[in-house]
Amino acid sequence: MNTDLQDELLSFAAEPAPPEDGHVVAPWKILVVDDEEEVHRVTRLALGDIHVHGRPLMFIDAYSGQESVEIMRHQPDIAMVLMDVVMETEHAGLDAVQAIRHELKNRFVRIVLRTGQPGQAPEHEVVRRFDINDYKEKTELTTTKLYTLLHTGLSLHRELVAMDQARMGLEQVISASAEMFEQQSLEKLQQGLLQQLAALLYARRDAVIVSTGITAAVTTHGLRIVAGTGSYQGSEGRLAEEVLPPEAVAHIERAFIDGLMVVGEHHFAVHFATRSGSRHVVYLSSESRFEPSDVRLVQLFCRNVTIAFENLALNDEIRRSQRQLILLLSSAIEERSPDLRNHVQRVSNYAMLLGRLLGLGKGSVDALGVAAAMHDLGKIAIPDAVLNKPGKLSDEERHLMESHVTRGSAMLKGQEGQLLRQSEMTVAQHHEHWDGGGYPLGLRGEQADLFARITAVADVFDALTTARCYKEAWSTEQVTQYLREQSGKQFEPRLVDLFLANIGQFLEIQKRFSAPAD
Repeated sequence: MNTDLQDELLSFAAEPAPPEDGHVVAPWKILVVDDEEEVHRVTRLALGDIHVHGRPLMFIDAYSGQESVEIMRHQPDIAMVLMDVVMETEHAGLDAVQAIRHELKNRFVRIVLRTGQPGQAPEHEVVRRFDINDYKEKTELTTTKLYTLLHTGLSLHRELVAMDQARMGLEQVISASAEMFEQQSLEKLQQGLLQQLAALLYARRDAVIVSTGITAAVTTHGLRIVAGTGSYQGSEGRLAEEVLPPEAVAHIERAFIDGLMVVGEHHFAVHFATRSGSRHVVYLSSESRFEPSDVRLVQLFCRNVTIAFENLALNDEIRRSQRQLILLLSSAIEERSPDLRNHVQRVSNYAMLLGRLLGLGKGSVDALGVAAAMHDLGKIAIPDAVLNKPGKLSDEERHLMESHVTRGSAMLKGQEGQLLRQSEMTVAQHHEHWDGGGYPLGLRGEQADLFARITAVADVFDALTTARCYKEAWSTEQVTQYLREQSGKQFEPRLVDLFLANIGQFLEIQKRFSAPAD
């Protein structure tokens, strides 16, 4: 190694590191790749106490290009690589860079090539073929240039990671906006907004939104996480004190009590409330110190989040009211026939369970539950004498009873909104058969809507397992035998298979919503 360079680096190592303030931050991971032990030692001595953007450095050593690739494979969060070109082979460093970029597909790590034999790899060729931060001859690397390379490379790494986090956050926000009728869209929006905020502030991705709800007391026992990113992802619904460190809970609690923003050098907790009365705190910790401009950004962010929360909450309230009205209307039919007590609730829950077993998303399962609850809507127009007749129906009476399908469909025809349009198809088609032998249109197979096919299985199962004025309840064995016989005829085979494979869960729903004794 060049003696003048070694002396200069050793003298630079004596420069004091930034004062510690007791805040533990994640270090920048620096991978030093060189087959000379002296290079590792001097690099560590020269830069070991340096802080960049408030974060210390952690050096990882590799002595060959192949070893560096394996290290990067297991530690993709390494921020910067100082790579020698000539090691086990003349182009070992270049081969390692090729593997890191193309095999491992790591586009975030910044790479500085260092070589003592520049003729082995001309600079313009290296720059053209590889995404590197810089290419230097070892004799060029004075102390100042080495530090400048480090600072520039780590700054660029931080920018790239922040941009990627912002992209992922934006994708979640867009996804939430496109799925406004899904129950979890608010949670998706919250997580997306947190991710974007963390990226804008160059903070680590460990962030949460904590809520007390409208009536909960402002104590640690009332603080629940409603959205989280980073290491807090998946902690939604848990108490803050079970997930967050004590100092974070203290900052959040203070923000709730004072109704203000609590800002430290490396954290902030900001309170915001909606007009509906819900109260929330956004908490995020940063690896670098917050600036006044960051505080203004957070305040603007929370104002916009409040508007988004209120709009989504209003939409959610409208959706819940709509569903409640639909269920009340469907339940009104039960009042006309003692045989139908809790029939709507059971069929709705059977259908939702079958939808979940089929792999439908939560939004689709919720919509299926409403549509299934409305399947007998048209029976409101059937006379009591026919609806509650204890004996066999005449041909005329049966034709009248079967008209409940077209009557119910006509009630929903032309209604706006995806939920009501979907319900109309379910009402119109839930008596169609898989083999085409059903009514009113004789639809075959997948010509009938999926929700209608699912509701058909749920409806028949409930009709057979409950007593009616014209029959006794069938046993579980009789019903399962009937479903097997009708697989491929009345019912779609895969739905029958799923139903029978999970019959215990359906029987639990039946027990939970069994009709009360008179």
